[in-house]
Amino acid sequence: MKITDLKCAVIGQNPVVRITTDEGIYGYGEAENSKPYLKPHVLFYKQYLIGEDPTNVERVMLKIRRMGSFKPWGSSVSAIEMALWDIAGKAAGVPVYKLLGGKVRDRVRVYNGGVRFPMSGHSPQDYADNMAKMKAAKEGFSIIKAAVGFHSGMTGSVPGFFYGDLQGGPPHSNRGPLTERGLKHVIACVEAMKAVLGDEIGLALDCGPGWMVPDAIRLAKALEPLNVMWLEDLITGDYMPYVLADVYREVTRSTSTPIHTGEQIYLRQNFKELIESHAVNIIGPDPADIGGIAELKWVAEYADLHGILMAPHGIFDGLIGLAALVQVAATLPQNYIAFEYPVARPDWWYSIITGLPDPIVKNSLIDVWDTPGLGVDFIVEEAKKHLSEEDAGFFD
Repeated sequence: MKITDLKCAVIGQNPVVRITTDEGIYGYGEAENSKPYLKPHVLFYKQYLIGEDPTNVERVMLKIRRMGSFKPWGSSVSAIEMALWDIAGKAAGVPVYKLLGGKVRDRVRVYNGGVRFPMSGHSPQDYADNMAKMKAAKEGFSIIKAAVGFHSGMTGSVPGFFYGDLQGGPPHSNRGPLTERGLKHVIACVEAMKAVLGDEIGLALDCGPGWMVPDAIRLAKALEPLNVMWLEDLITGDYMPYVLADVYREVTRSTSTPIHTGEQIYLRQNFKELIESHAVNIIGPDPADIGGIAELKWVAEYADLHGILMAPHGIFDGLIGLAALVQVAATLPQNYIAFEYPVARPDWWYSIITGLPDPIVKNSLIDVWDTPGLGVDFIVEEAKKHLSEEDAGFFD
């Protein structure tokens, strides 16, 4: 089998990769819906793929892997890798999890990242009200993640939140020392959310990046009695091309509150120091950024050897990304907690994809399906309605 073409279309906001072969088997991969600008970057790799056997996934990846980088520039490589596994599974007539070593679990746990309700503000009561809505969501989430601190609107809505000049716009570029008022506000909001969730549902906190070490330690120690699931990306993360494992280790060693990072990190090599120095308690690579699903599995197994837990990122990965997450999560070792559940954006994505269970999530769990490849496909005639003129030949 040989690769005959690599295409990329932006469907809605998600760049979607389609790899075709001389045997008529094709595969799909998907990048985050926050990255519609990736199409030219995906197509850059076409020259390296044509003529290769897509079922030799690692051989193909060795040609392109070194030419990616930290989020967002590993996303194209990651989406291509997903599509290769989709083809390999279809060619073998088995789901991708079989090619990754087989299932460890029949159902995979997810945590709420994507099912969101508008916030009316950033007061403790606003957070409590919002948490009550997520607690009542039909998916029955056992873990819910909330954005606080520098990863939220607190920086602009709480007067005197931190000592620094407020930067406008994404992606979360504010950084600086917190005021006493700012720190107390974050703690009060977390207390309000925990009062709603109790010990029934775990609360994870997406915090930054942007925190200074003393403030990160103060926050983590103040929250110890609340038993939150983790504090995510306090120091670095989310479009930062470096790790600072030594700085994270200082925070992690100072508290019993679990510390988490990893969504922006590309490739196993860039997790090495983070894992080997026990710089965090939990890592959260995104299969659409780390270099693909096999790369994520390798890192999860290496983390498990070092007693570090795994909670993969995935909020913007779309429905093909969701399928990839389910396949790899089924194979991960027992350090796996849950992955961040992505939803379709826009909603019409649900009407153009087939192969997902209905409902997708039951009691915070997704049943692992056995369809060959990633197990999802486009309803082509419906999907064509959402293609731009430029991408009209995507399914040809």
